[in-house]
Amino acid sequence: MKEITEKLQLLFRDPLLKKKAIFTLAIFLFFRIFAFLPVSVIDLTKLKLLFSQNQFLSLLDIFSGGTLINFSVMALGLNPYINASIILQLLSAIFPQLEQLAKEGEYGRFKMNQYTRFLTVPLTIVQAIGIYVLLKNQQVIGNLNPFEFFSFIFTLVAGTFILVWFGELISEFGLGNGVSLLIFVGIVGRLPIILGRTALTINQELIFNFAVFVILSVLVIATVVFVNEAVRKIPVYYAKRIKGNRVYQGATNFLPLKLNQAGVIPIIFAVSFVLMPQLVGNFLKYVKNPFISNIATFLANAFNPEGFFYNFFYFILVIAFTFFYTVIVFNPQKIADEIQKHGGFIPGIRPGLATKQFLEKIVYKITSVGAIFLGIIAILPTLASKLTGMNELVIGGTGILIVVSVILETFKTMEAQLIMKSYDKFAR
Repeated sequence: MKEITEKLQLLFRDPLLKKKAIFTLAIFLFFRIFAFLPVSVIDLTKLKLLFSQNQFLSLLDIFSGGTLINFSVMALGLNPYINASIILQLLSAIFPQLEQLAKEGEYGRFKMNQYTRFLTVPLTIVQAIGIYVLLKNQQVIGNLNPFEFFSFIFTLVAGTFILVWFGELISEFGLGNGVSLLIFVGIVGRLPIILGRTALTINQELIFNFAVFVILSVLVIATVVFVNEAVRKIPVYYAKRIKGNRVYQGATNFLPLKLNQAGVIPIIFAVSFVLMPQLVGNFLKYVKNPFISNIATFLANAFNPEGFFYNFFYFILVIAFTFFYTVIVFNPQKIADEIQKHGGFIPGIRPGLATKQFLEKIVYKITSVGAIFLGIIAILPTLASKLTGMNELVIGGTGILIVVSVILETFKTMEAQLIMKSYDKFAR
C-alpha cells in the first residue's frame, strides 16, 4: 500500500503524467453523466421492474456500467464494438491479407481500427432493433411512429460511438487502455448499488453466508493477482560474438511467459457470445409461428445465467478463446527465429525447429492452467450464489477479474512512464 501511495505521489508531481491522469478522470466523469441521461420514450419504472425480475438483464447492466437499467443514450455500451473486434480477429486468422495488415505497424493498426468501427455500425443497429422489440414485448416501450423509431435507433448508435470515442481518447491522451478502463469504471460504478441491495436482503440466516462470500472474494482477488503476475522464465544463453574488431560478451537472459497471456480478453469475448442465445430467444419467443416461438423459449430458458447450459458453454468458450487469443499474440516460430538470429539458445534445446517445438509445448501447458482458471472465474457467480444463497451479488469473479486486471495494467503503465521519465532526466 505504501508503494502504491508513493507511485501516485510521483505521478501527480510530473506535469505530463498529472495532465494525463486528470484527462482520464474527466472522461470518466463525462461517461457517468451520460450513463444517467435516459432515452425519452422509455418507461423507467417498468424498466426497473423488468430488471428486478430478470437476472439476464441485470448481468448485461453490470457490464454496461448501469447505462442499461437507466436506458441512457449509451444503453448498448461497448458490446457492439467488442463484437466487431472479435469478428475481425477471427477473420484475421482466416484471411492472410487481414493478418498481414495487422502486422504493418501504426498504419495497420489504424486500418484495423477503421474496419472495426465500420463493422460496429451494422452490429449496433441490429442490437438496437433487438432491444426495441424486447422492450416493446415487455410493454416497457409503446408503439413508435417511424420518426420516433429511427430517432430511437440513431440515439443508441450515436451513444455507442460516443463511448468508443471516449475509449480512444483515453488510449491516446490518458492512462491505459481506454476500452478496458471504461468497462472497469462501469463495473465499479455499479458496486455500491449491488452491495446496497445485498445489505437489504441480509438477515440472521444469511450473515454467515455473507461472511463466506467476503472470504471467497478476498481469496479470489488474491488468486487473480497471483495468476496475473505469474511468469514462467525460460533461460536463454547468448554466446560470445565477434563483429568487426569488437567482441561482444555472452549473456544470460530470460524469456518471460505469462501464465495468463490473454488477460481478461477471453472472458469479454465469451460473454458477448454466451449472452447471444438468450437475447435471440427473448427476441423471437413472441413471434406468432409456434415452432420458432418454442425454440426461442427453449433458448431463453436453457441459457439462463443460473442454468447448466449457460455456465457449461461459458466455461468452454472462455477456454477456447484463451487458446485462440494466445495463438494470436504469441508466435513461437518468430521468437525461435529471433533467438537463433542473435546467437542465443535455450539450454539443452537445439536452435530453430526444436526451440519452436519446446516453446509450443511450454505455452500449451501454462495456457491450459490459465484457461481453466479463467473458466472457473467466469462461472464463479453461479457457484457462489448456490453456496451462499445471495443472488444479488451477480458481479462475481468476472467483474473482479476485470477490475483487478485493469488496475494492475494501469499501474504498470504508470510505472513504465515514470521509469521513462527517470531515464530522460538521466540522459540530460
